[in-house]
Amino acid sequence: MRVFLSAVLIAAACLAAPVHAADHPHAADVAAINRVVEQFKAAIVAHDGKTLDTLFLQDHDSWLVVAAVDDATWATVKERNPKARRVLADSRKQFVEFVQNNPKSIEERFYNVRIDTNGAVGSVWFDFDFVQDGKVTNRGSETWQMVRAEDGWKIGAMLYSMGK
Repeated sequence: MRVFLSAVLIAAACLAAPVHAADHPHAADVAAINRVVEQFKAAIVAHDGKTLDTLFLQDHDSWLVVAAVDDATWATVKERNPKARRVLADSRKQFVEFVQNNPKSIEERFYNVRIDTNGAVGSVWFDFDFVQDGKVTNRGSETWQMVRAEDGWKIGAMLYSMGK
């Protein structure tokens, strides 16, 4: 009886085992998207605007920044500046120039990275700290909408929260 019970428990444990990337039907695409994530981080540290720019779709630019503040703080912001907007448009070109021309050390640290894809489109979601000259200047959450283009995986859209 113990042998049978042990076999049942082992079988149940195997069935409940977590799914690994290699078990994902699009594991190669998850790995390719993860390489884009790593290239993005490395390009920022290296101030390599050229490489950073290649990670994005070249004929499309959807980039939004959202103020990550509570309603009371937002009300104070609006009192001080009635024209303030909670959602701002930005662009990859401005970010690439910022990275390329910034004289200080910069880095974006990623936490809790989650990648999902069906092989044609994908998403990346993570929490981040943006560090400039050794100090966190922004932290929040970021999401990329990815597409599999003719020349590999590209960032088609980026949204992130701005708050500290």
